[in-house]
Amino acid sequence: MNFDFETPIPREGTASVKWDGRKGYFGSEDLLPMWVADADFAVPEAVSRAVMARAAHPVFGYTLATDSLYESLIQWMHDRHGFDVHRDWIILSPGVVPSLHAAAIAFAPSGAGVIVQPPVYFPFFSAVTETDRRLILNPLRLENGRYSIDFEHLEQCAGQGARLLMLCTPHNPVGRVWSENELRNVLDIARRHDLVILSDEIHHDLIFPGAKHIPLQWLAAGEGNIVTAVAPSKTFNIPGLGLSALIVPNPKHRLALRKAFELLHLGASNPFSLVAFEAAYREGGEWLEALLVYLTQTRDFVGQYLASHIPKIKLIQPEGTYLLWLDCRELDMNDIELKQFFIHKAKVGMNPGSVFGEGGGGFMRMNIGTSNLVVKEALERIRKAVEGGIG
Repeated sequence: MNFDFETPIPREGTASVKWDGRKGYFGSEDLLPMWVADADFAVPEAVSRAVMARAAHPVFGYTLATDSLYESLIQWMHDRHGFDVHRDWIILSPGVVPSLHAAAIAFAPSGAGVIVQPPVYFPFFSAVTETDRRLILNPLRLENGRYSIDFEHLEQCAGQGARLLMLCTPHNPVGRVWSENELRNVLDIARRHDLVILSDEIHHDLIFPGAKHIPLQWLAAGEGNIVTAVAPSKTFNIPGLGLSALIVPNPKHRLALRKAFELLHLGASNPFSLVAFEAAYREGGEWLEALLVYLTQTRDFVGQYLASHIPKIKLIQPEGTYLLWLDCRELDMNDIELKQFFIHKAKVGMNPGSVFGEGGGGFMRMNIGTSNLVVKEALERIRKAVEGGIG
């Protein structure tokens, strides 16, 4: 089948956060939005068909998740990741951010420590602080253009009264797909300190050639202290439908999480999210394979363009996700200047690295989940702005 990722799809006027939210976030509509993590690609045709078929029925009442929905996720995890998930392990959730909050409530008593590894997706921090848990930072290490986990420091963090580790794999925003050895080291530390691990794996289908995602729970061979967050949202570009899943082998952990969701008064689904979830996992495989080819080409183009035309901005080579982590420190600007430079001079809207916590200063996160034509235009704008200087 042929899939068109190249033709830009206008999204203005659809109440899109990414496009119609530019004025509110950047203070200007006159820029290319390369920020919030949704893509500008049309969803797989099977997803559109399923949603339209459900919309043809005129009643949109409270809706159950069917057995076939769970089976679609189980089959996907088996086929794509070699991970055999049991039906009773699955808890549906309205999204990964609510799941982070629920995990903090479920596994760390008020005041207890939760380990987060910055620079990382910023709701990791608020999930800890807004639930009155204690934030323990284990910053990633950047050496020779590659990020790694500081395991010696992680061991120290675990000994500071930590009860929960929030792991991001593949990592947003730095793009690492953690290796088997790295994940085994994480598991060893968690065992020694009786840590529960919330493993955010929602980007696990978006892996570039040469890397391999390993589900942490699969590697742990049935150990009960791991909760895995997965979703079709990033894979198939349906985050606005708001449905994800937690894979929780430990029955005590499932009970704790369900109580936390009840405390937060969060429902997990609606008629459209349920049918989209199932259709994506059942029929989206070919679309995903084509998308990965396209994203790989775009990633490589960005890297080559920066090296040739904007060498002061360096790409941290990503192994997964469609989010690029750009090292802009050689532009010699502070974070406020950097943000204003991209908004007002380059007119490209990206996420400032500073919002991702310690180690994010001097970086920008670029979303390449869009037409390569848009990516090229963004890079041209940045090149001209850099050549023109700060003034």
